[in-house]
Amino acid sequence: MIYTCTITPSLDYTTYLPTFEIGQLNRTKDVYYYPGGKGINVSRVLKRLQVDSVAIGYAGGFVGQYIQTFLHDEDIETNFIDTGEITRINVKIKAEQETELNGPGPQITINEQKALFEKVQGMESGDWFVLAGSIPETVPITFFEQLANECLKKQVRFVLDTSGTALKKLIHMKPFLVKPNGEELGELFNTVITTTEEAIYYAKKLIDLGVENVIVSMGGDGALLVTKTLVLTAKAPTGKVINTVGAGDSLVAGFIASYVAKADVVEAFRYGVASGSATAFRSDLCERAGVLTLVDQVQISDEMDVKK
Repeated sequence: MIYTCTITPSLDYTTYLPTFEIGQLNRTKDVYYYPGGKGINVSRVLKRLQVDSVAIGYAGGFVGQYIQTFLHDEDIETNFIDTGEITRINVKIKAEQETELNGPGPQITINEQKALFEKVQGMESGDWFVLAGSIPETVPITFFEQLANECLKKQVRFVLDTSGTALKKLIHMKPFLVKPNGEELGELFNTVITTTEEAIYYAKKLIDLGVENVIVSMGGDGALLVTKTLVLTAKAPTGKVINTVGAGDSLVAGFIASYVAKADVVEAFRYGVASGSATAFRSDLCERAGVLTLVDQVQISDEMDVKK
């Protein structure tokens, strides 16, 4: 089974209006209520790609209940830990410029950390644990190291999709997959990456640290996949970019969905890039039909043997 873990989920209240005036009454045109969080997005895309998963993490209050009901309506299994406090609401104002108000994440107690650890303990060899999204500074990084160690011990594939300090401190836990963008990859090594060659160089350093697969998303320039034996570049399909929110999560979900089916890292990379592009080309997360339309348009470079 695939388990996606969102530590700080949210309800994303997204509103569209022609203009937004500070200090004035603004009347919205369209309003949408979506569950937010990278792990949740991965579960939602996996379901659209006909792959089951269980969404876990922390949720509470009427917002937490709404998120779980929303996911159940999409036929996604959930197993969240109740925090006893209202899960945050993020307000996203779409006008001439985009404005966001993000609520604070939950305070995770020792007992709640123990409850998540027990869920990971219950996973079996061959399962997947996808830790995605922001990690509160109030939770010690050693806790997440314990989760990663448990995955290694039980032969659970550990996918790490976070950024900043958490990514830097967890990268040594030998995850199966990480997916930094160019800026995040540079931050890991205290540098600024400006070229594909530089991205490849630093992605190889992550492989040397024990990461099995590194995907570097490069925006409109496509993406890279680096493993012990491969360096692949993918040129993303062309299309009108409507919304980049969730595109990276869709790439992760597409990669996992394909790898589960075929265990072919090259095809998983292709399918992941198609999934990310399919999300970018629409206002919501991708649908399977859109992904299948784009798969053959993803141009993968020749493989390069980097053992030499």
